[in-house]
Amino acid sequence: LEPSSISFPLRKVFQREKNVHVRITKVEAVDMQLNKVVTADGEISYDYLVIATGCTSNFFGNKNIERYAFPMKSTTEAIALRNRILLNFEDALNASPEELAGIMNIVIVGGGPTGVELAGSLAEMKTQILPRDYPDMDFSKLGVYLLEGQGNTLAAMSEKAQTASQHYLEQMGVQVWTNTIVADYDGKVVQTKDGRTIQSHTLIWAAGVMGNVPAGIPQGMIVRGNRIKVDQYNRLEGMDNVFAVGDIAYMENDAWPKGHPQLANVANNQAKNLAGNMKRLLNNKPLKPFVYKNPGTMATIGKRKAVVDLPAFSFKGFFAWLFWMFLHLMLILSVKNKLIIFINWAISYVTNDTTLRLILLPTRKQVEMVEKEQVST
Repeated sequence: LEPSSISFPLRKVFQREKNVHVRITKVEAVDMQLNKVVTADGEISYDYLVIATGCTSNFFGNKNIERYAFPMKSTTEAIALRNRILLNFEDALNASPEELAGIMNIVIVGGGPTGVELAGSLAEMKTQILPRDYPDMDFSKLGVYLLEGQGNTLAAMSEKAQTASQHYLEQMGVQVWTNTIVADYDGKVVQTKDGRTIQSHTLIWAAGVMGNVPAGIPQGMIVRGNRIKVDQYNRLEGMDNVFAVGDIAYMENDAWPKGHPQLANVANNQAKNLAGNMKRLLNNKPLKPFVYKNPGTMATIGKRKAVVDLPAFSFKGFFAWLFWMFLHLMLILSVKNKLIIFINWAISYVTNDTTLRLILLPTRKQVEMVEKEQVST
């Protein structure tokens, strides 16, 4: 998908709301005693504060992996990854036999929905798209590896979905290594804890996330996964006017003893509930506790291949794939974007092709600006 089809400008969302002000800045600290947020552009006082800083990739303290791996948590990171993969194929045209293995192997770490969907997409590109773009290359040498630390892919889904997803991937040519933990990566060789190695210049990290906690939050409020502990109203413990929602919020209850899953559906529902509670606060009415009912989970592996777990039953295959596409289309903001994505999907389905194979590199000036910023910090 085009970035502009799935990313929507906040200013356009709120352009009719005269009491909403958008500022792009860096939050340096939160002072909950003085009720202010310290930013790179000055201080902002608040009556109520909502922390919705989301999460970032968790590299579990491995600095080498953090330095050399490609994360997949934002549109910017996805574009950088696309550039790297396409540039690999350009490099492979003139590579020596010794260099070819590292260039042509792509390793994905993490067998959750992100890792599974990415592995399936790359496998389809290998057989249906890339041979037409690079007729001089032998894509039988392109290896797609999916490494998962647990015993199955899609560990959070049903056993039926786990089995089906792994079967689909292996059928598509993906090498799935379960019970495999990555020990180190130097940018050229992936090392696993059981002693195996894979030559690869591209390691994609989809193995976990951690919360983006702003400075100033007391350490006692930060729990597992670097998330902020909140009560049933998404309020920080001991605070009357500070809330947290989404991936950063950790709420325990009988139904979710280990906290809610870090999913968009949870974040959306928490935000809606908190918005209602803000109105109740202003009107001196009792707050409504957040209750999450899991509507189900799903993942797509490739064309006509998907798995869906609903509360009542599970299914897979073509209808699961249609179900996944329909729901994701409904989550896109604006009718225009929905229409563009639907047309693009329809064309891709018929032609087995996609036009989104552009290499978008930064200009020399952008590179110089980044280098200057790195030197200054």
